[in-house]
Amino acid sequence: MEGETFLWLIRHAAVDGVTGTIHAADARADLGDHAALAALRLRLPPDATGYASPSRRTVETARALGLEPELVSEFREQDFGDWTGHRHDELAATGGDAYAQFWRDPARGRPPNGESFADQVVRVRLGLSRIGAGSAALVVHSGTIRAALCIALDLTPQAALRFVIDPLSLTRIDRLAGGWRVVSVNQRIS
Repeated sequence: MEGETFLWLIRHAAVDGVTGTIHAADARADLGDHAALAALRLRLPPDATGYASPSRRTVETARALGLEPELVSEFREQDFGDWTGHRHDELAATGGDAYAQFWRDPARGRPPNGESFADQVVRVRLGLSRIGAGSAALVVHSGTIRAALCIALDLTPQAALRFVIDPLSLTRIDRLAGGWRVVSVNQRIS
């Protein structure tokens, strides 16, 4: 891929739903933090091409930021399979050994009928390879941003899971001729 790529990675707004739930792709975004959205909108370059995962919350957040994003399926959140729609505390109480086993190695563990974070990193790498030169604003999920940082910093998936990525935060990375550059991680703009 020719040219430099400047990526503005934005985690979607908080989900309008029960905290602690593994939300499905159709979960709505809570777009009530108008000040944060306005401040974030001002930080995005006017010539940026918009991208988002196909999840409802990322698309709603992108549109609230003035973007009409191209949907990239590789930028989906990690697939938690049979656990999607359930609360973590419920799974801890009733999920048996599978849930406990997952948390012993969350980078490589797979929920029933789901994927591991390491699988997500492979998928996100493919999605990033499809982003051309220039400025791009990606409205995505915390796992997607951790995966991009894993790639940019050449980290193990286990190490990349240590990053905190808050709703409506901005992470900046650039793909340059000589490799990746990390400009900032998890900036709260308000």
